[in-house]
Amino acid sequence: MKPLLLVGVVLLVLGILSFVVPVPHSEHHGVRLGDAHVGITTHDDEKLPPAVSIVLVVVGAGLMIAGRKS
Repeated sequence: MKPLLLVGVVLLVLGILSFVVPVPHSEHHGVRLGDAHVGITTHDDEKLPPAVSIVLVVVGAGLMIAGRKS
């Protein structure tokens, strides 16, 4: 399989999955007071913005077309 076509397929699949699968995101919030540390970690599952997903799909399809022609 041609490398450009393979990269296009990967981007296309990632673009389609990004519409459905949320991306996990963790943040740590805390305060240091001398030697003591008090904190909390929050976990969120956020989907990518639709514009990013559309760009991934379009670029993936473009690379697949370009990889097939060369």
